[in-house]
Amino acid sequence: MCGIVGYLGHRDGLDVVLSGLRRLEYRGYDSAGIAVPSEGKIEWRKRAGKIGNLASEIDERPMPSGGVAIGHTRWATHGAPTDRNSHPHVAGRIAIVHNGIIENHDQLRADLGVEEYGSDTDSEVAAHLLRREVEGGKGLVDAMRAVVAVLEGAFTLVAIDAADPQRIVAARRNSPLVVGVGEGEYFVASDVAAFIEFTREAIELGQDQIVELTPAGVSITTFDGQPAQTNEFHVDWDLAAAQKQGYDWFMRKEIFEQPKAVADTLLGRLNERCELVLDELRISPETLRRINKIVIIASGTSFYSGLVAKYAIEHWTRIPCEVELASEFRYRDPIIDPMTLVVTISQSGETADTLMAIRHAREQHAKVIAICNTNGATIPRESDAVIYTHAGPEIGVASTKGFTTQLIACYLLGLYLAQVRGMKYGDEIDALLRELERMPAAIQHMLDQQQQVLDLAREFVDSPSVLFLGRHVGYPVALEGALKLKELAYIHAEGFAAGELKHGPIALINDGLPVFVVVPPRGRDQLRDKVISNISEVRARGAKTIVLGEADDAEARAASEVYIELPKVSTLLQPLVSIIPLQLFACELATVKGHDVDQPRNLAKSVTVE
Repeated sequence: MCGIVGYLGHRDGLDVVLSGLRRLEYRGYDSAGIAVPSEGKIEWRKRAGKIGNLASEIDERPMPSGGVAIGHTRWATHGAPTDRNSHPHVAGRIAIVHNGIIENHDQLRADLGVEEYGSDTDSEVAAHLLRREVEGGKGLVDAMRAVVAVLEGAFTLVAIDAADPQRIVAARRNSPLVVGVGEGEYFVASDVAAFIEFTREAIELGQDQIVELTPAGVSITTFDGQPAQTNEFHVDWDLAAAQKQGYDWFMRKEIFEQPKAVADTLLGRLNERCELVLDELRISPETLRRINKIVIIASGTSFYSGLVAKYAIEHWTRIPCEVELASEFRYRDPIIDPMTLVVTISQSGETADTLMAIRHAREQHAKVIAICNTNGATIPRESDAVIYTHAGPEIGVASTKGFTTQLIACYLLGLYLAQVRGMKYGDEIDALLRELERMPAAIQHMLDQQQQVLDLAREFVDSPSVLFLGRHVGYPVALEGALKLKELAYIHAEGFAAGELKHGPIALINDGLPVFVVVPPRGRDQLRDKVISNISEVRARGAKTIVLGEADDAEARAASEVYIELPKVSTLLQPLVSIIPLQLFACELATVKGHDVDQPRNLAKSVTVE
């Protein structure tokens, strides 16, 4: 959840770490801090609030410059977001920053016998444990090895020792950390975005590994001291991709990047024999033919993309497909066996609930496929196969291009399963892929019509509630549209299956209530006719109906008060275009309300704790 940066090299460490923290602020913005070793002691500054507060503190009370620094931007778990609870935590000559939760911190505190702690956090105990070890004669690496042996929970720890100022040591368990390698300089961070300005060469840090940075280079070992296998990779996007490039918000920029992100995710998927090719899918066709159940596991926006995927995968493959919230999955004793295919969806690849769910699934000998946007993340590393979405960096906390590219990856997986199981022939696969290849243009068409949606957001800026209705694949779109408003505008918003309207939700309808309705395309006339009836029902009770339907659907247009035209696409692919106006509406409504769109209150981009 929190963002961590460490630097060792020839530049001013303060500048590098501050720059990195700003790029990681989407991971948490309750407080921030920096520590450097200087003349045998630790110099540190930390402040509650956003990183600008920390920068002001450093301007007022300058810190020594040097080539080593560690920093942290926090999403609070243990302890309120205050100056006192901000990281780094300092114990004597040791400073640490921490991401995760140390579950046995109370017992460790009692065992240490420290008379007075400087914070209310679980993290501080790690600083005192390290201090005890180094003052007992251990070097920082051995001290870290001793400390992680007694910690329980999820953690990334990064530490410096004022008595050994040319060394940074970090450890990782169930929490993200990546190493950056430059020319005579080295980085550790929660995300490559922190150091992309300086290098695009990176090393994945595996589970239960310790990394040591010195001027001589990078050394990675396991918790028990053995040499660790490493995976070096090149980051395929640059600094410009992680900047706003003239947009007011990262989220708005990322909404407009969706045509390219979708096209990139589709690139190179069809061979000369009209066969779908998923080179990343390291599971044999024979194994996939034996699958008799699919379980999709995800959280938040990814869960809603999974709900759409269920319709497509079942339709194309005739394999039963369930969609599970990752946080609930392993606690209900799910029925999983070697004939089950588990599909996990996570933009970051570090979502803690999802990671725990796939570990449970693999214990039951199920095959696991990850759909992920982040190269080198934990979830794809611990899965049997991965389909990368190629969306590029998504900085805005509220996911946009993550959702649409996850849909594309799910469609590709569904078609591939249909192909290997003989449910679709080459010409059918080719036709569906050709339609998918037209989706970037269809999405761009929706973006080009944005002014109508922006005007709507200004009209409803004072509305205390907004409802969303949909059927079939329009139902998950309604859920996702409501989630975006909750995340960004902080108002009541609910998505409902339109068929459930008369079973309770219609009681919420009153005069002037905005109700967005997604109408299925023609060709699903039974569904479409029922949704048009739902529009009449809510309109008769005073709702303001904003209807998303095909441009030539005269009946849907006549039933609506505001009509947003969608391009003509297949029913299963409609979410790719119908979600765009809902993303734009939420972004603009939050903007008009004066909210921070990229960093909504109480949220962080990657939920790395359960």
